[in-house]
Amino acid sequence: MADIGHTARANQKRRTRKDLLQATSRLMKQGRKPSIDEIADAGLTATAYRYFPGLEALLVEASLDVAVPSAQDLFDGNPSTDPIARVQRVDAALHDVIAGNEAPFRMMLIHALEQSLERGEGDELPVRQNRRTAMIEAALDPARADFTPAALERLTRALALIIGTEGMIVVRDVLQLDDEDARSVKRWAIAALVEAARDLATERGLKRSRG
Repeated sequence: MADIGHTARANQKRRTRKDLLQATSRLMKQGRKPSIDEIADAGLTATAYRYFPGLEALLVEASLDVAVPSAQDLFDGNPSTDPIARVQRVDAALHDVIAGNEAPFRMMLIHALEQSLERGEGDELPVRQNRRTAMIEAALDPARADFTPAALERLTRALALIIGTEGMIVVRDVLQLDDEDARSVKRWAIAALVEAARDLATERGLKRSRG
């Protein structure tokens, strides 16, 4: 029961953080930079400073939150059920958004790292908004029968290491790849991970049939 309660609290904190971003984004869509007073009028100030190190950090991430497509945006009307193609579609979409907004994404990461260092070890408030996992889960959902539950969970987590801001920083800063090579390497890694997870399910199925 304690684990269930902890998970419920963690999910609520993630939803609260998402609500803050969406509320701030709505204010920004009016064509001006929201002031602290406007955020206060929306009833967000006290909560915002628990989740974000300051107003600028909130505004930077809120502007990016609008730019990132949702899983529904990516897959509505898309008939493909191929998990590799669908996950690669997620990666390509996020790659495009990050490449087009590289400076603010890097600033968002800086804010998250600073906040992580400042908080105590037992602080449960999320320092990052986990957008990629929901998109990866949606990409894999039509093919979930191809994987064992454990392999699907591990695959989702492994893909999250490649897709997103950190993956972009690795291919740009660490590997110093140009854009074409960066996309190619990530596509290869995605395919390799999906196939490895799928092969695991096949091996277990063969073992059960022989047993």
